[in-house]
Amino acid sequence: MTPRSRRLLALMRKEFVQVLRDPSSLLIAFVLPMLLLFLFGYGISLDAKKLPVGVAVEDTGAAAHSLALAFAASPFFATELGHDPRPFEEAMLAGKLRGVVVIPEDFGRRLDSKGDRAPVQVLTDGSETNSANYVQNYAQGVVSTWRTQRLAARREADKVPRLVPRVWFNPQLESRDSLIPGGVAIIMAIIGTLLTALVVAREWERGTMEALMATPVGVAELIAGKLIPYFVLGLLAMLGSVAVSVRLFHVPFRGSLLALLATSAAFLLAALGQGLLISTLARNQFVASQAALITGFLPAFLLSGFIFAIPSMPLALRALTHIIAARYLVTNLQTLFLVGDVWPLLLPNIAVLLLIAAILFGITAKKTVKRLR
Repeated sequence: MTPRSRRLLALMRKEFVQVLRDPSSLLIAFVLPMLLLFLFGYGISLDAKKLPVGVAVEDTGAAAHSLALAFAASPFFATELGHDPRPFEEAMLAGKLRGVVVIPEDFGRRLDSKGDRAPVQVLTDGSETNSANYVQNYAQGVVSTWRTQRLAARREADKVPRLVPRVWFNPQLESRDSLIPGGVAIIMAIIGTLLTALVVAREWERGTMEALMATPVGVAELIAGKLIPYFVLGLLAMLGSVAVSVRLFHVPFRGSLLALLATSAAFLLAALGQGLLISTLARNQFVASQAALITGFLPAFLLSGFIFAIPSMPLALRALTHIIAARYLVTNLQTLFLVGDVWPLLLPNIAVLLLIAAILFGITAKKTVKRLR
């Protein structure tokens, strides 16, 4: 074994011992991901169900009554039925209802005279745009389904064009199936940066960096010795998060372990490199931790495509997303969970992550040289 190998093993052994002695690293690697995963899995959902709406049935005919029952049977609405729309409008103003459906008093007459084209009014609360859109779209779906069933009962369904949707990869359109893979990416962005953000700063605070500077340890050995233990912790945290996502939240995982490890390794190199650079520049652990949260969590959450669609962002922000490592991890994890091993998509993202990691390690090595001289 060469002297360089012995020095590297000694540094790695020192970091592993430090990890075991310092519970904060274990908490960041194993406890924090589980807590955040539970929050993402149970606390965030884009599926709107049981929206409170009022249905005012001004017409006393059988058709209006049938349509009102269709609204009441919809799983997307918590329906209150009535004859006067004014109490429902007051309830919507008070924030108790998200919308009001008005079936007018001439609904049945228009239905017979205009061939199932009688209007139905839908009032929504525009102060909550997402809920308003949900109410409008769901109401249109209820009316469309009711009209089709009515025509089918009269054997006239062939007069209405039929739309036959087919959704790939997530047929039930469960938002959890796409949110949890993105949530895992955000979690890894946080803990990957935090794991190494405190490493060198801790050495400066405890006064052990001067002892390292007096040894023949090279810059590459120092970086590798401090990176590898936390790289192993990060991989274990990733595998644990994926296992919980599949077992507890029943998110399908259609990719392979090889593709998951390749993606995880490339991203962890970038995230750990970012944390190590922060730790090298900041001699204070508090400053390093705050910088890690600001540069690791906020860009990953806002600019990775996890919540906000990147194509809808302004041009400047779309350009900025290309240097956010979490963007590529979100895409790869969603692909691995819902689609499978699509290597023409995975490999370019892995290559970009490796490039980002190389740049960060290059800057870290340059800054570390200046501090060790």
